[in-house]
Amino acid sequence: QVQLVESGGGLVQAGDSLRLSCAASVRTSSDYRMALAWFRQAPGKEREFVAVINWSGGSTTYADFVKGRFTISRDNAKNMVYLQMNNLKPEDTAVYYCAASMTSSQPMGLFAYRYWGQGTQVTVSS
Repeated sequence: QVQLVESGGGLVQAGDSLRLSCAASVRTSSDYRMALAWFRQAPGKEREFVAVINWSGGSTTYADFVKGRFTISRDNAKNMVYLQMNNLKPEDTAVYYCAASMTSSQPMGLFAYRYWGQGTQVTVSS
């Protein structure tokens, strides 16, 4: 069982930066070997993949629309995963979710993730 709690969302202007955090609680040592990802869901749209990082933090994958602007990272000593978002655009407005998948790979599909946080709202004004 893994519990995820996101924080760091808010209202910013276009061009600003924001860092999202996700605290992961794990129960066994094997839970550390999990991929951690960020997804987002805008009003009226389906939830979509943003970025994923593998369990060691040595490999990442990004959606095309955030490449060069967002950076995912993790600190396994603190059981945290972060999403640094720079040069935010109004179209980045969404609820951002942290998700965990018990895999050594870096899945981008929703259904690969068993554990989800409650989400944190990011609103970017123009």
